[in-house]
Amino acid sequence: MKNRILSVDIFRGMTIVLMILVNTPGTWANVFPPLLHAKWHGYTPTDLVFPFFLFIVGTSIVFAYQNKATSVATYKKIGIRSLKLIGLGLFLGAFTISFPFIKDFAEIRFPGVLQRIGVVFFFAAVLFLNLDWRRLIWVSIVLLVGYWLLMAFVPVVGEASTFERAPNNLANWLDVKIFGTHNYKPDYDPEGLLSTIPSIVSSLLGIFTGLVLTSKQQKKATILFGLGGSFLIVGHLWDFIFPINKALWTSSFVLVTAGWANIVLALIYYLTDIKKIQFGSVFRYAGANAIVVYFLSSFVSKLFYLIQVDADTSLHGWLFDTIYVHDFMSMELSSLLYGLSVVAFYCLLAYVLYKRKIFIKV
Repeated sequence: MKNRILSVDIFRGMTIVLMILVNTPGTWANVFPPLLHAKWHGYTPTDLVFPFFLFIVGTSIVFAYQNKATSVATYKKIGIRSLKLIGLGLFLGAFTISFPFIKDFAEIRFPGVLQRIGVVFFFAAVLFLNLDWRRLIWVSIVLLVGYWLLMAFVPVVGEASTFERAPNNLANWLDVKIFGTHNYKPDYDPEGLLSTIPSIVSSLLGIFTGLVLTSKQQKKATILFGLGGSFLIVGHLWDFIFPINKALWTSSFVLVTAGWANIVLALIYYLTDIKKIQFGSVFRYAGANAIVVYFLSSFVSKLFYLIQVDADTSLHGWLFDTIYVHDFMSMELSSLLYGLSVVAFYCLLAYVLYKRKIFIKV
């Protein structure tokens, strides 16, 4: 199983590295377009990163729980891990450097990346423990089709629902109604309540991939390539009536991103397991402590924005302007180099943790 787990670790580590890179540019005013999210409909390479992580959460669930009994102890571990992830996410949303180190309640964001990971992990793990793969397929179809029907046909305050960024968008309306000022934006949250339903399927599709990797099938890479291509085709066809959209986590977005995830993982599996090519150790180190590395990068980045060097300049801004901004390079390149430096630091940290056999489970 070592090579299979290695493939998953490399994929997970690549995802974490990309998450850090796209979250920490030198300046948001100057970023190369592929490193930005799509403004609304459509997707960029950056939009693949978070669903890739939820996908690999599902794949990892297979390795971790395939032979686990459905006992109280197992459910307790799943529940505790989910609560830890949600708690870490809420901490990031609430923390500030001013005493008492918590934002005013009205300013605290309730949804978030780690919160969604925690919720998705909980439901995907529980479903995996209780249902066989055939029933998981039906659950996935029901959730994706049901979400589309809700978003397309349920009226909002007497108006027909829309997929646009508008008050009569059902997902956006619910987030504003339920969370009020606790959203990422005044009118919506990309990790909102209703859109969490299809995000569970992102992890369930990763479970199917995990089942392929742990099966006795001889042509695993071919199967994963086939799955990936099929998801891409169906997702892009669905895009005509339910646009690919990360902020809404539309059903077409789930399929397209799972399609790319299968193709990328299949390629890694082919290179490492079939061709025995050794590569990607730096990603393996990051993947072994994925949540810890991501949390630290988010927390330190937030600190750098909060700490002021002077009245007009944060520590982040001062470091960027002092070290990375030069007349001989574009601001986009300077911004990218800052992000790459941050990535290099956390890759080094992950390497040290790995070599010292420190694996922090959240």
